Amino acid sequence: MNKPFAIVTGASSGIGFELAKICAQEGFDLLVAADRPEIQTAAQSFRELGAQVTALEVDLSTGDGVDRLWAAAEGRQVDALLANAGHGLGHAFLDQGFDDVRHVINTNITGTIYLAQLAGRAMRRTGKGRILFTGSIAGFTPGTYQAVYNGTKAFVDSFSFALRAELKDTGVTVTCLMPGATETDFFERADMLDTKVGQSKKDNPADVARTGFDAMMRGDGDVVAGWKNKLQSAIANITPAGVLAEQHRKMAEPGSAAKE
Repeated sequence: MNKPFAIVTGASSGIGFELAKICAQEGFDLLVAADRPEIQTAAQSFRELGAQVTALEVDLSTGDGVDRLWAAAEGRQVDALLANAGHGLGHAFLDQGFDDVRHVINTNITGTIYLAQLAGRAMRRTGKGRILFTGSIAGFTPGTYQAVYNGTKAFVDSFSFALRAELKDTGVTVTCLMPGATETDFFERADMLDTKVGQSKKDNPADVARTGFDAMMRGDGDVVAGWKNKLQSAIANITPAGVLAEQHRKMAEPGSAAKE
C-alpha cells in the first residue's frame, strides 16, 4: 500500500494498455478498466511487471459504471488518474444510429468528466495528484464523417485546460495528451478501415503513451505526440474551419481508401 496508485481507463488495448504498462513499470499499483473482457488478460501482463492490479470490465458510458469503478478503488488515495477510455464513430452523422452517437458522447465526455470529478475532489482534499486526459489533435478539426468523435475530443481538449486552471496551486496537475492517428483497433471499432486515415501509417501506441506519461509526471498542461502531429495541430490553428472540414472529408469519407 506504500506504492503510488493509478487508475487507467480503456486499458485493455492501444494507448490505454501502454499507459497502464508504463505505470506498472514505474512502480504504480493499478486499478484498470475497459468495456471488454480482454482487460483481464491485460491485467495479468501488468501483474507480471510487479504491480498489484484490480481489473474491472465495466461500461464507463454510464454513471453506474463509473460508480462501480470508483468503488473498486476502495478509498485508496489515487495518485494518478489516466482517463483514456474513448470510442470513435465513422460515417455520416445522419446515417449513424443515435444510440451509437449517445454511447460515444457518454463514454468520451460524460463518463470521463464524472470520473475526473470524483478523483479530482479526492486529490484536491489531499493536495496532490495527477490527471491525464487522452484528448486528440482531432479536437482541432471539424470531423467530416467523424463529426461526433472530433466534437467530443474538442470538448476534452478544452475541458482539460479549464480544469487545470481551476486547480492551479492546489498540488493537482492536469495534462492533456493529444495523439494523432495511432496503431490501435480504434479504426476497426469505428468502422473506418475503408478510409484513407484508416489505412494510413500510424503512430506507435507505446511511443504515444510514453510521451503522455512523461508529460503527466512533469505536470505539463498538454503534449502533442509526434512531430507530424505537432505540425498538423499548428497548421490547424491558422486554417479556416471550412477548409479543415473538407480536408477531413478526404481522409475519413467511407470508401476514400479506394479513391487513391
